[in-house]
Amino acid sequence: MMKVREIIVVEGRYDKNTVSQAVDGTIIETSGYGIFSDTEKMNLLRKLAEKRGLIILTDSDSAGFLIRGHLKGQLNGLNVKHAYIPDVYGREKRKRTASKEGKLGVEGMRRDVIIGALLRAGATVDNGESPEKSPSITKTDLYFAGLSGTDGSAERRLALLKKLDLPEHLSAGGLLDVLNALYTKEEFLMFAAELQHNH
Repeated sequence: MMKVREIIVVEGRYDKNTVSQAVDGTIIETSGYGIFSDTEKMNLLRKLAEKRGLIILTDSDSAGFLIRGHLKGQLNGLNVKHAYIPDVYGREKRKRTASKEGKLGVEGMRRDVIIGALLRAGATVDNGESPEKSPSITKTDLYFAGLSGTDGSAERRLALLKKLDLPEHLSAGGLLDVLNALYTKEEFLMFAAELQHNH
């Protein structure tokens, strides 16, 4: 599976699911038009763009271009690449009818089409040979840091999100993706130790 360094930004969870079957990487959803009013998520995308770079992969219909245009304006001057899927007419398997414009969205694309779109956008492919890649933060680390699955973990997680200026509604799984995108394991362990010291 192709490993992509940049954070891939898609519209919704079905898109995320399709892309995650094609590439190994961090994928963030805009919740469709939700991104227009979600300043926390926009700030998170800015942080991720500065740290790792983003690839925007929205549907090729007018709604997709509207969302892409909004992101382009908000993330102007940051490391943002644009991946475009071709116009393919049809309907997604899970939908009873085709979209308004009759085009398939990201969720309806084949793996090779998604990989091709990301490569054309200039995705940085990590072939796994970089020895300097530090170990990633795992669910076990979150557990031992008291951030998931323990008494008071929700409060501690909220304190960490506040400290790192991250959206408070991030789930434990979402938090894991974001922490791995922004911080090394050593930095995370340091934050976790500070939290336990202060609580």
